[in-house]
Amino acid sequence: MISANNVTLRIGKKALFEDVNIKFTEGNCYGLIGANGAGKSTFLKILSGQLETTKGDVAMTPGQRLSVLEQDHFKYDEFPVLDTVIMGNQRLYDIMNEKDAIYAKEDFSDEDGIRASELEGEFAEMNGWEAESDAATLLNGLGIDTELHYTLMKDLNGSEKVKVLLARALFGNPDILLLDEPTNHLDLDAISWLEEFLINFDNTVIVVSHDRYFLNKVCTQIADIDYGKIQLYAGNYDFWYESSQLLIRQMKEANRKKEEKIKELQEFISRFSANASKSKQATSRKRALEKIQLDEIKPSSRKYPYIDFRPNREIGNEVLMVENLSKTIDGVKVLDSLTFTLGHDDKVAFVGSNELAKTTFFQILTGEMEPDEGHYKWGVTTTQSYFPKDSSKEFDNDLTITDWLTGYSEIKDATYVRGFLGRMLFAGEDGVKKMKVLSGGERVRCMLSKMMISGSNVLIFDEPTNHLDMESITALNNGMIKFPGVILFSSRDHQIVQTTANRIMEILPNGKLIDKITTYDEYLENDEMARKRQIYTTEGKPEDN
Repeated sequence: MISANNVTLRIGKKALFEDVNIKFTEGNCYGLIGANGAGKSTFLKILSGQLETTKGDVAMTPGQRLSVLEQDHFKYDEFPVLDTVIMGNQRLYDIMNEKDAIYAKEDFSDEDGIRASELEGEFAEMNGWEAESDAATLLNGLGIDTELHYTLMKDLNGSEKVKVLLARALFGNPDILLLDEPTNHLDLDAISWLEEFLINFDNTVIVVSHDRYFLNKVCTQIADIDYGKIQLYAGNYDFWYESSQLLIRQMKEANRKKEEKIKELQEFISRFSANASKSKQATSRKRALEKIQLDEIKPSSRKYPYIDFRPNREIGNEVLMVENLSKTIDGVKVLDSLTFTLGHDDKVAFVGSNELAKTTFFQILTGEMEPDEGHYKWGVTTTQSYFPKDSSKEFDNDLTITDWLTGYSEIKDATYVRGFLGRMLFAGEDGVKKMKVLSGGERVRCMLSKMMISGSNVLIFDEPTNHLDMESITALNNGMIKFPGVILFSSRDHQIVQTTANRIMEILPNGKLIDKITTYDEYLENDEMARKRQIYTTEGKPEDN
């Protein structure tokens, strides 16, 4: 168990948390949610002892071990992958190193023998003999192949490092597990594995995530941060949303009834306060009036952008034809003879672990890269707008947000452009912010504004939810569902894939394509059957589930 007792944290004059009292108990997975800047990551640092409070303290059951998902992807660059995972239980790792050092001595003394015996006893109690196999199981579950287990961390790519650091946090059955955005940079297969791990985890988990589907799958309780307070709700994310909305409705209804009562009492007092025969009743009603207190209903600190993609032109029947498209990068064939056609009602999710293949394919379709073989053709009625995974080149300039977005607008009017920015939470002076100083979330909202103002009838998204808060992800999800045109996209957000896509394409590690008209959940149900096919090539028409 871990608890926060009267915790207050002040940054300058601002109180980020004020007298927070909350207890996290064994057997529960808590989703810590709140608007951007509410202090989710900060609160995890307080719980882990990385950050001191202004007032109050954090208490943990004596003897329990706390594990934290590391955020520094370069901290363990000089260590082997398997060692990095085992270091998640630092005491066990220290014992292993001390044992090895003793046994490596040429002049092995009696004292060394006694010490080695003590270490062996503690090592056995900690299941040390299973440490390497347990670490390997975690790594394999997250998609780190066995041949990488003995390489140095510095030789891994960014996504692989994230998975190793996650395995490190999970290693050794910690009593309390703190996870800050554990699904970031994970593919959907790895996220699915993590969901099952946490569902079967018996100890205490506190997780920050913007993935609504993930929170619904793993959480037994939601801890909601709003206005410096933390309120616990039983159930998962959807239960929290319904409960919080119900609570607000109940408070508003209670206030409405109180206001009616206040009006009734005031009218009686006004009519009869000067009437001698009614004076006692008027006085009694004055006392009753003084006792009525309206509930304070603070508006949530959450802010939802308004995302609405409206095409300027209706799309025709011919949208996209792809034939025998292939591409090799650094000697690896990432796309192998892709062939399909798109119709005007298609919303296609590209899934699977082959991220380079998906990004490469999108870059080919948008003209940023040429295929080695094959060709593609867009329909004459189509106009495309692209959200790239890496949009940094868009922000390497001295333009203001307003000037930058005006460059993509057919209507060169600042008021019109600021309207789009206002919907995306760039209010007032935000419009004159320089592009190069924007945060990750602000950059994403700029790119979405660009797509909205373009009026395109084909949208291509490559991982658009990176850096977005949950409110923005929800707004984007709704905008994609409502969009009347064609969408091609990749996303790690299960809920976006499930609720948006009516067609699933998976580019396999060998570059081949699986193409199904189905929802994502239905696709996953039949995934084992699909994966048994070693080679699958569409012939222009997908199979219909």
